[in-house]
Amino acid sequence: MGSIIEVFPGRRDARRRMQSAPALRSAPAPGSSNAPVRVRSTQLEDFAAIRALQRDSHPGFAGWTLKQLESQRNAFPEGQLVATSDGEIIAAASSLIVRWDGTWKSVTGDGFFTTHDTAGRTLYAAEVVVDVSRRGMGAARALYGAQRRLCRKLNLRRIIGAARLPGYRAMRDEMSPEQYVQRVIWGDASDAELCFRMSQGFQFCGVIEGYLPEDLESCGHAALVAWLNPLYSPTEPPANVEAERPRKCA
Repeated sequence: MGSIIEVFPGRRDARRRMQSAPALRSAPAPGSSNAPVRVRSTQLEDFAAIRALQRDSHPGFAGWTLKQLESQRNAFPEGQLVATSDGEIIAAASSLIVRWDGTWKSVTGDGFFTTHDTAGRTLYAAEVVVDVSRRGMGAARALYGAQRRLCRKLNLRRIIGAARLPGYRAMRDEMSPEQYVQRVIWGDASDAELCFRMSQGFQFCGVIEGYLPEDLESCGHAALVAWLNPLYSPTEPPANVEAERPRKCA
């Protein structure tokens, strides 16, 4: 776990330039110059599409409820994102700021993001879901890029996520989850989600046993991964996102 708390000193001027840059950008979809992937904040009218993506991508899991989606957006609207192509939602991501302490339920407030804490130093990537028919278009890559920009903008130390290990079930009688992940990292086994996270600059930090008990393919386990913000300044507090929101008239 020591690698999670590394600090990259200096480069304060570069970090300030990044803070002034737009938090969300567009990325052209690979192989489709006429249909760029655009990332924007989640709106209320996106909830049905997000739930449909979850049902199609993870048929064995209970997706977000409407109450959870509403609670997430109320808690931290800046961290709720969707990726669109030709005006259609093809992927979504949700995140919150936390003081990391363990299981999925404890970190996310059972999916309601009541644990969101602007004084925390960690952006927790709770969910990234992509339309199964649109994989390879760069939507997940665009969403992770937006999360990295948000992390830099808010002067957070890191992004933490938990990668499922759906290939482990077939090998559970032969090796521990740690040995399985080691084989994936060394290239002796393939696990798409963990490999993709590592391709996005995340570091493997350990296995969380019993992280998501209902994930039978992963035998409940997940790989803890972290992306470290190279522009993080420990002498400055995290940006107060509450102060950036316009106040409503009484």
